[in-house]
Amino acid sequence: MLSVIVPCFNEEEAIPLFFTAMEKIKKEVLHEFEYIFINDGSSDQTLEVLRELAEKYNDVRYISFSRNFGKEAALYAGLQASKGELVTVMDVDLQDPPELLPQMINLVETTDIDCVGTRRADREGEPLVRSFFAKKFYQLINHISDTEMVDGARDYRLMTRQMVDAVLELTEHNRFSKGLFSWVGFKTEYISFENRERAAGETSWSFWKLFNYSIDGIVNFSDVPLSIASFVGGFSCVASVIAMIFIIVRALLFGDPTAGWPSLVTIILFIGGVQLLGIGIIGKYIGKIFLETKNRPVYIVKETEKKLKP
Repeated sequence: MLSVIVPCFNEEEAIPLFFTAMEKIKKEVLHEFEYIFINDGSSDQTLEVLRELAEKYNDVRYISFSRNFGKEAALYAGLQASKGELVTVMDVDLQDPPELLPQMINLVETTDIDCVGTRRADREGEPLVRSFFAKKFYQLINHISDTEMVDGARDYRLMTRQMVDAVLELTEHNRFSKGLFSWVGFKTEYISFENRERAAGETSWSFWKLFNYSIDGIVNFSDVPLSIASFVGGFSCVASVIAMIFIIVRALLFGDPTAGWPSLVTIILFIGGVQLLGIGIIGKYIGKIFLETKNRPVYIVKETEKKLKP
């Protein structure tokens, strides 16, 4: 069986297009399919569309959250619900080409590969600012973290049951799937494809959301920011001592009086800024620890297809 996990947030227009495209691919693959749609607190008619599909097709399942918990929670819920020996994660907007699935399945079944991932060959069609910061994020995270993350990699991948079970053993609340897929190891190969536009609807990923998501990735997989805060604090102290010695020596040797309030205010603002930077970095890590210690569920289910199927 192949489990197809599809997170959905306000995707009423894209779901029928996705399902039609996947049904065409299904005829080329000699596997039983299991669709698992996760309704991540959509405010449009997404749930109604999923109910109709589940009533019509026995291989369609869905999980509807009580509110929006985010894509990471949706992926986790889908992986937990999956039953297939092979599991794939796909976006419903058809930016992840369904026609790659037969090739991905063949690679997993004919080699010793545990996972076939996908990556965009380019970022054509994406805003230049977003592309620039995305590339810089991957350069930064790969420099400061021991967990390698492939530039342009998508969540779209095909995994063996063994790898999925390994990912599910990571029960942390603060999840960054791209890093988790890499952290568990297992042999992975990537297939490149040309960037595609959405088939329908609009993306919910704003620049600010992507920025926060990247910060989560850095905090979850690297403690280098804490080291940077310590280094900047130490450097600031040393620089302050050198500056004081310079001012005292200058006053003793040349009779040059110490500068007035402008220099004092500048120094105070600099030291204050360094302190706030360090506190902010430490606070981010403490906040993550605080969320983990609460031990709240990653998501809450309101409804599944079992409501419709006995």
